[in-house]
Amino acid sequence: MAGYPVSFDVQPQTAERNRLTTAFRLILAIPQVLIAGSPGSVGLGANSSTGVFGAVASVCAFLAWFAILFTGKYPRGLWDLVKTFMGWRANVLAYAALLRDEYPPFGAGPYPVTFEVDYPEQSNRWSVAFRLILAIPQIIVLALVLLAWLVTVVIAWFAILFTGRYPEGLYGFGVGAQRWTLRVQAYLFLMRDEYPPFSLE
Repeated sequence: MAGYPVSFDVQPQTAERNRLTTAFRLILAIPQVLIAGSPGSVGLGANSSTGVFGAVASVCAFLAWFAILFTGKYPRGLWDLVKTFMGWRANVLAYAALLRDEYPPFGAGPYPVTFEVDYPEQSNRWSVAFRLILAIPQIIVLALVLLAWLVTVVIAWFAILFTGRYPEGLYGFGVGAQRWTLRVQAYLFLMRDEYPPFSLE
């Protein structure tokens, strides 16, 4: 959605895909997933879907929740750490979700993925106070979107193995599903107050 302050995009790679790394993607992605979390979840809290760095980012968001309630501001150091995690996670999602073949860097580094979010100078205390409740509709709808995405990524995995191509329609849906995931996660991490759109765009 144009104008939404959290953006994610991937340089398209639908043709001439690497069949070998695609075949073993689940195994190859394990080191990155252990740090930055797996695709198919919003990754909040200390569990297997967040990764180690995601658990740290969750603690930062928890501390920021109190800071925002008292001061109306997200401490910049905590926000920057969460943004670093989210940028790394965006790269890992693109790789683990078969959107790119290049192995993502461990941490900051060049990768054909963009993730952008602007620091808010002020945060809405009421929105932050009830963030988990406000996010429930997003989480429910996103769970259905990710279930559909899981089906399409299995189809795409076979398509790449047999043809070396990721079907374009499925590719666009995959990028959109991960975009939605990252927007909801940024909302849950209190990075922005604007409610995420119910949209793949």
